[in-house]
Amino acid sequence: MNSINLKSILLVDDDEISNLFNQIFISKLILAADVDVVLNGKEALEFVTSFTEPPNNLLPCLLLLDIKMPIMNGWQFLDAYNAQVPQNIKDNIVIVMLTTSEDEGDSIKAMNNPNIKQFIQKPLSEEIFLKLIETHFENALS
Repeated sequence: MNSINLKSILLVDDDEISNLFNQIFISKLILAADVDVVLNGKEALEFVTSFTEPPNNLLPCLLLLDIKMPIMNGWQFLDAYNAQVPQNIKDNIVIVMLTTSEDEGDSIKAMNNPNIKQFIQKPLSEEIFLKLIETHFENALS
């Protein structure tokens, strides 16, 4: 389990319906976490690199990342994230790949990427989300 607290979540997905659904879903769980949304990896990278030092209550502690997006997809984001984001920021972000991809190659690639903590198939359910929170964050649900 990660020692960081869940203060902010960043949804990185070009599917605005999924984003809306996930925002509503997360807010109903009454987590004390802000939820921000970006529509592609480029926007996510700009968001994350705008922070210079943790801890910052707006720095996303959890980043739910889709693979297939325009402008910069999830894999391109991860390459840029690895190259551009300082380690002290990366140490405070849990990246979970949340995707419709059923390609076993994507799953294997994700699990071999040290920045990805989990690979989850859409749609996100309450049970799966709560287990994800329990696995990666202390006291987020108390």
